[in-house]
Amino acid sequence: MEDIPELFDEMEHEYRRQLLHAAFGLLILLFPLIGPRTLLIISFLIVMGLNFLPEDSRICRYLYKKPLPGSREMLTDRINEGLRSAKNLAISVFILLLISSLLELTSYQLPLYVIAGAIAISTFGTSAANFMRHRKKLQTLHIEHQDNDIHERYLLPSSIVLLAVGILTASFAGIWLIYWQQSDVSTNMVIFLAVIGSLTGALFESIPGDIDNNISVPLGSGMMMWLFSSFGYSVPPQQMLFALIFSIVLGYLAYRTRIADLSALFSAALLGVLIIVFSELFWFILLLTFFILGGGFTKYKYRYKESIGLAQSKGGVRSYENVFSNSTAALVLAVLYGIYPQHAELIIFAYLGTVATATGDTLASEVGTTARAQPIMITTLKPAKPGVDGAVTVLGEIAALLGAMVIGVLPVLFGKLDDALLVISITTAGGFLGTNVDSILGATLQNKGMLSNSGVNFVATFAGAIISGILYVVIV
Repeated sequence: MEDIPELFDEMEHEYRRQLLHAAFGLLILLFPLIGPRTLLIISFLIVMGLNFLPEDSRICRYLYKKPLPGSREMLTDRINEGLRSAKNLAISVFILLLISSLLELTSYQLPLYVIAGAIAISTFGTSAANFMRHRKKLQTLHIEHQDNDIHERYLLPSSIVLLAVGILTASFAGIWLIYWQQSDVSTNMVIFLAVIGSLTGALFESIPGDIDNNISVPLGSGMMMWLFSSFGYSVPPQQMLFALIFSIVLGYLAYRTRIADLSALFSAALLGVLIIVFSELFWFILLLTFFILGGGFTKYKYRYKESIGLAQSKGGVRSYENVFSNSTAALVLAVLYGIYPQHAELIIFAYLGTVATATGDTLASEVGTTARAQPIMITTLKPAKPGVDGAVTVLGEIAALLGAMVIGVLPVLFGKLDDALLVISITTAGGFLGTNVDSILGATLQNKGMLSNSGVNFVATFAGAIISGILYVVIV
């Protein structure tokens, strides 16, 4: 407990650092007043200034407390790390402004209100999140030695703070800019992009790794907002709010039940918002069915699978890699559904095929590995060791067939599609064949090191969508 006064001192300095970090976001107020090229020059000068700022400068002494005896080297490392993070943020802003300036020579554009929103998320949002995180650390100091998962307790609240503050400030930044520029961009579009950008920022912040958030958050948020601004697609704020709350709550439930980690929570929330606003709620519920079945069957005979070395790592908890590798095809089809309503039925059948493939493949893996029978390699039909990529069992094939069939039955039960036989047969066929495409890719490309497991899932889910789409075109 003797370290508490020092931690309070550290909190004071952290407060100063985060205030300065957030102050960089005030740059967005200048956007309507000066041209993009001037902004580009200003951001470049900031990068250069940070690059040559000496570690013993007055500003560094203000932001970092005086070192204890023998800790001068530690202080130097912290100052260098802080300057590197600040420089990375300035470089990220410079890159966005440079792209915007270069695109002026083409027919494309990276709107300034998108850049302003990305800056708001990565300054005001991350500063609020970092401050929240340090406060939680201080509050939980007395139980830290008892709880190995204490990191999770303060990372989730800080990510939620980033999301909330990011949405509010990015919305303000966009509205501020379009007001002064008298742009015809709707407020609905600005809020829609603020939500997408903030979810992306929270996702990148939650991913463990060595990449500085001052690079991943502004560039990730900016690129995602730019992508969806190009569609010219927006939704009413009340629909956006419903989609956000619904997705976050369901993601949180998955997180609390140890089906998903924090990165999967925000990945699923981002997917949920996009799928709901571009298509409708039911199609996201259909994707959630896959996650629930996958999470449930991961726990099926988990101790036995663990004993033979075939259990999912981390207790079966899914990460953002699992979410995106199995759901990117579904997201693409949901976006196409909103943009090309004239092809809605074809897109729906392809969507069913991709979700059925993800479901069938997960059930085949989780149930098939518990089979007592000898697996065979799908490419040679010769006996193989359990768990080898491309090895299949009769039990696993049956599980894949039934899992795909469940996805086909649900839209019929909920009255979304009428022809029950057509829907169930095409969905089941697409999911079952897509699952076996996954096995073939595992036996060939994955075994040769050309694709990872996530890469195989990514390709197979697109294959399932294509198969179901072709079957629909041929039969109908």
